[in-house]
Amino acid sequence: MKLTFPEEKEEGPLQQVNENIEVGIDEVGRGCIFGPIFSAVVVLSKNNGLKLKKLGLDDSKKLTPKKRELLLPEILRLSNDWGIGQSSVREIDTYGLRFANEISMIRAIYKLRSLPSHILVDGKLPLRTWNGSQSNIISGDSKYASIAAASIIAKVKRDLLMRRFEEKFKGYCIGKNKGYGTKEHFLRIKKNGITGLHRKSFLGRLDIV
Repeated sequence: MKLTFPEEKEEGPLQQVNENIEVGIDEVGRGCIFGPIFSAVVVLSKNNGLKLKKLGLDDSKKLTPKKRELLLPEILRLSNDWGIGQSSVREIDTYGLRFANEISMIRAIYKLRSLPSHILVDGKLPLRTWNGSQSNIISGDSKYASIAAASIIAKVKRDLLMRRFEEKFKGYCIGKNKGYGTKEHFLRIKKNGITGLHRKSFLGRLDIV
């Protein structure tokens, strides 16, 4: 199955955020030791959120890779708008994890055709770089369809990148571990050393670099 993310989105009239529209944002890769953080934001009507839930929409961590990939085109089709942002390993190592995570979220929001008046942020930490209204939702990807949809977009997009990195960074099983600090991944680092996409700020605390 070939997964595609349209580079260009048609301009058109936008729905205002109201009781029938929610805008959810989530990130993937925060706890990894390799590669960037990805964030996605989804503008979704309540009706289309119910349609996606009937198709099996849930927190991306609870779904198989195959299910996430099957849901992706439906999410893109039924969303009013969506955006993807990321923060680089250099930004993570330079600015710290929380601020780098916020960078990726803000970049995702600014990919929308129009800035929302209110956003639903997964987790308890407020998005400090966002000047608009927001609500912080613990386990939001299990409570709001827009956040769950955002988590799937970010996860599928990042996993695609990790599979491409498998070829470039052979010997680290990146396609399998997706950049997370598995036992096998740490053993490969000890054997082969670190790459330019390993997070030195993480590995330094573990006395690996």
